[in-house]
Amino acid sequence: MLQSQLFTKTRREAPRDEDAKNAKLLIRAGFINKEMSGVYSLLPLGLRVISKIKKIVGEEMEDLGSEEILMSTLQNKETWEKTGRWDDKNVDIWFKSRLKSDAEVGFGWSHEEPITALMRSFVTSYADLPIKVHQFQNKLRNELRAKSGIMRCREFLMKDMYCFAKSEEENMDFYNKTIEAYKKIFKRLGIGDITYLTSASGGVFTDKFSHEFQTICDAGEDTIFVNHEKQVAVNKEIFNRETLEKMGMKEGDFEEMKAAEVGNIFNFGAKKSQDMDLFFNDSGGVKQPVQLSSYGIGITRLLGVIAEVKSTDESIIWPETISPFKYHLIQIQSDSEKMEEINKTALDVYRELGEENVLLDERDLRAGEKFADADLIGIPFRIVVSEKTVSQGKIELIDRVAGTSKLLTVSEIGTLT
Repeated sequence: MLQSQLFTKTRREAPRDEDAKNAKLLIRAGFINKEMSGVYSLLPLGLRVISKIKKIVGEEMEDLGSEEILMSTLQNKETWEKTGRWDDKNVDIWFKSRLKSDAEVGFGWSHEEPITALMRSFVTSYADLPIKVHQFQNKLRNELRAKSGIMRCREFLMKDMYCFAKSEEENMDFYNKTIEAYKKIFKRLGIGDITYLTSASGGVFTDKFSHEFQTICDAGEDTIFVNHEKQVAVNKEIFNRETLEKMGMKEGDFEEMKAAEVGNIFNFGAKKSQDMDLFFNDSGGVKQPVQLSSYGIGITRLLGVIAEVKSTDESIIWPETISPFKYHLIQIQSDSEKMEEINKTALDVYRELGEENVLLDERDLRAGEKFADADLIGIPFRIVVSEKTVSQGKIELIDRVAGTSKLLTVSEIGTLT
């Protein structure tokens, strides 16, 4: 893509009402736009990153045998009343409205109840199970105070997956497989080394204990205790003698750290199905409740968390797997007779690497402005074409993660892909 064709522009200053580093950088770089407190729009660069995150997550969900669906955002009051979670005393983050008929509706903050109600149309026999489905959908939560930039919003994109199983064993087998799939996801996203499987309470989702995936992040809202050797952690809310005894560990085995939750998994067991009348006939013809587990990953939250942990105050470096482009090709303007050769070399490199992989900065700006914009946008590999490089018949390749630089001939460019 030609950088001159981006309608967005970088900004020298972040909005005065924005405190979080991730939001400041993403707004300044032109990835997102703040609409109101806790609500952000995705701009072209931000949408490219989100699309790559979704692709990685979707591939791992499909490898688990899950089918993608998309449920409605508008939700039926009666569905949620069956589990007592329409009541604002039990769930205080609802956005609600009324239809023209005066019927009350909710805007989806979660989908456990609606997906369970949907399955009543498709599950009657043990032969129908297990069923695994997932979706990518905007959730709406009336948070008292939206903070931490795009890491905690009133509207956000989430991947939620659900498994409906015929036995506790089948349900837990899938639960454990999903833990491993989540580990693969966070590794592919470039944060596997700082993301921990964390024991936590169930909160408003379930009365049982659950598991979270927490990424070490100074701007995170959670406090966790990490055992680096075993790559596990415990949320502060349940870090007590009883929990440690169950784990066979002691307090000194853990380090206290700030973290941001990027994923969670819940085992509802049979309770949700019993509340919502989702049953099946087993092989002996006996009526049984379906076992349910659910699995969430905050997609837009990951955008914020990764921007937060992979950056300085002035610069992002995206992991290669989710960078909006793999290469930022910077063409340095010149008043000399070399300008024609600079233009030709830059276009040759652009075409060789593929327009989809390259952001070509061919704008008529000073080199310092281009490099400042490139630092802010955060593409991990930078290619510089200048009077100096073409005089040597070379281009300069900079690996921003490794902090290395080398000169290559144009003919060697093909080896990069």
